[in-house]
Amino acid sequence: MRFSFLILLAVAGWIAATGCHRSRDSAQPDAATVPAGPPGWNQKDLVVRSDAEWRARLTPQQYAVLRQHDTEYARTGAYWNNHEDGLYLCAGCGLALFSSETKFESGTGWPSFYQPVQQANVGQTEDNSLFARRVEVHCARCSGHLGHVFTDGPKPTGLRYCINSAALAFEKKK
Repeated sequence: MRFSFLILLAVAGWIAATGCHRSRDSAQPDAATVPAGPPGWNQKDLVVRSDAEWRARLTPQQYAVLRQHDTEYARTGAYWNNHEDGLYLCAGCGLALFSSETKFESGTGWPSFYQPVQQANVGQTEDNSLFARRVEVHCARCSGHLGHVFTDGPKPTGLRYCINSAALAFEKKK
């Protein structure tokens, strides 16, 4: 019994340390809640859809990640190993989020970036799930869950935005 508890504790610690995990958090934002958006944005610029509209527009995996705060398994997403030049957009609303110029190999199995294209495009919320204190990041325009941000990234910011591929669309540089 004590050994099982220690194994469970070790696994929970590993999940917290890697910073990315698969959660089945069934809590989803209320479809009627309007996201705040970046400073200076007008409410008409924000994307608000009903749950039925999100389900119709997104794949099941995109819906689970963006609207239900799920996380894809490591090394399974389309962009974790993408090395092409271009922009990473929100899969929910098309807002430019990250550039390939700030993408780096974090070893986690998720796309990682050290800064967004514009800080105002990515909102942050404290996340205390899974016995860990983390900072969730979401799209500022549609409030879609993107992943988490950690303070173990490279210079110049020291940040690591650990993002789900399912939350992203990629626009190759022309």
